[in-house]
Amino acid sequence: SRMNVETFVYTLLEVLIAVSCCLGNLMVVLALWASKSIKQPTFCLIVSLAVADLLVGCVAIPLAVVVDGNVTMSFYSCLFQSCVVITLTVVSVLCLTAIAVDRFLRVYIPLRYKRAVKQKHSWLVVTGCWIVAILLSFIPMFGWYNHTNLPTADPVNSTACQFILVIPMPYFQNDSQTYLQKEKRLAGSLSLVVVLFVISWLPLQVMNCLAYFVGPDVVTKKAFHMGILLSHSNSAVNPVVYALKVDKIKRAYLKMWRQLFTCGDENQAPQIIQTTDNILSSNA
Repeated sequence: SRMNVETFVYTLLEVLIAVSCCLGNLMVVLALWASKSIKQPTFCLIVSLAVADLLVGCVAIPLAVVVDGNVTMSFYSCLFQSCVVITLTVVSVLCLTAIAVDRFLRVYIPLRYKRAVKQKHSWLVVTGCWIVAILLSFIPMFGWYNHTNLPTADPVNSTACQFILVIPMPYFQNDSQTYLQKEKRLAGSLSLVVVLFVISWLPLQVMNCLAYFVGPDVVTKKAFHMGILLSHSNSAVNPVVYALKVDKIKRAYLKMWRQLFTCGDENQAPQIIQTTDNILSSNA
């Protein structure tokens, strides 16, 4: 039937996005870890954002597919999976905000920034982002929620949990000083990440608001599916943006791939030498 085809296409696209999220963001984390760039404050924050995007592929998307598959869930199961998804979204928002502040300080007060901001400060900010996100997102699990039974076409009522998430849109400006050209380019690249985040998540949030304030029938299921796919695709797009726009991450990618292929060549070299020695020995 048409509904089954739509569900199949939606599930297939979610699986493809999930795989892209996992592979792309795992590469970001490994590349920055191997290149020691994770010790720098900005890239420490990028790694935290990549981990959140990785968990979107590993956790949030599978949960979305399960819920869409009409799997019967208790109210608290529904509430828990919603809290998990919101946690990852809030972590992304907080990390993007921290990156914006970091870039602003780096561009406008570079000397004071280098003296004052150390690696431990970045890890404290990252830890704070995750703690705040978890506390804010899991408040409903402790009783602060609106529990409403909605009538459906079936005789049995289904339990729905709805959340409205307001996403801040941090931005930062670029200076025209040639002395800070490199930092400006990085700031511009990371601003693209912020813009893509807003573009990816805004349609779904608008539909959530319409469904909440106007009525659940005002937005079709197909529209919700498109909004969910767009929001999830943001986590898969970020690694591509890093690879194309951030020079240090691009070099880390290339270095990691070269090491992988070099290791393969080095493993084959002793075998070739041994084979050559055996041939020479037999001819002698």
